[in-house]
Amino acid sequence: MRTFEPEELDRIIEMAWEDRTTFEAIHHQFGLSEQEVIELMRQSMKASSFRMWRKRVSGRKTKHQATSSSTRFRAKCHK
Repeated sequence: MRTFEPEELDRIIEMAWEDRTTFEAIHHQFGLSEQEVIELMRQSMKASSFRMWRKRVSGRKTKHQATSSSTRFRAKCHK
């Protein structure tokens, strides 16, 4: 995984916490897979905060573009 500037790292974490931002949107903007986002979150947060985040996003339909009804960050070619 590449090294990110502090501003980029803050934005990735913010996007990962947002309910309507899909992992695909993070991948599109920063080139990180879902697993890489999980690893980044694990390394960047306290253990208790990471567990809370994982519980929150696990199984959440809106974190995956294929199961999300949100059109935020979707390009016309990805419908």
